[in-house]
Amino acid sequence: MNDTPTAKPKHGMLNFLLDFGPLLLFFVASKLGSSDADPKQGAIVGTGTFMVAIVIAVIVSKWKIGKISPMLKLTAALGVFFGALTLWFHDERFIQIKPTLIYAFFGLLLIGGWVRGKALLRYVLEAAYDGLDDKGWLKLSLNWGLFFAALATANEAMRATLSFDLWLTLKVWGVTILTFLFAMANIPMLLKHGLKLGEEPKVPPQA
Repeated sequence: MNDTPTAKPKHGMLNFLLDFGPLLLFFVASKLGSSDADPKQGAIVGTGTFMVAIVIAVIVSKWKIGKISPMLKLTAALGVFFGALTLWFHDERFIQIKPTLIYAFFGLLLIGGWVRGKALLRYVLEAAYDGLDDKGWLKLSLNWGLFFAALATANEAMRATLSFDLWLTLKVWGVTILTFLFAMANIPMLLKHGLKLGEEPKVPPQA
């Protein structure tokens, strides 16, 4: 009988596809579905594609990973709700509000947890950094809380001042790259608080 503990399976690439895939399809479908005759057509096509993709992502996450992360649940719920409003009213502003609400919710959640001395990011990510101490988790929760609050503010500023196409491009590529850079920037702090080398930095799903 083998008493060696079974390693917990990692789903790094699958998680990335589930998190980023629906957003990428939103971008591609919006570009391909655009029409000079109807400026809103691209947003409508992209929104419908995103709604289908995010539901599939939830199903695949439950099927292949065995669970659905809290942020994916919220992204899917708000995506379908505001997506339906976008399709019904033929108004892309509804789907543009979704990221603001998600970022604001998690920003307030993480900062509120930090004020109460609780590192709620541990539950948002549903993962643990090997060796990271409680103080490190608190600092990381505050950092991501402030980052989410900044993203909520930035999304509202972009939504109010930019065209849908430019907003979408910055949302998909700019925010995604910025999120990964922010995650990497936290590594020195994490190492000071016990993170073991070789542990991959966790990045919250894209809203």
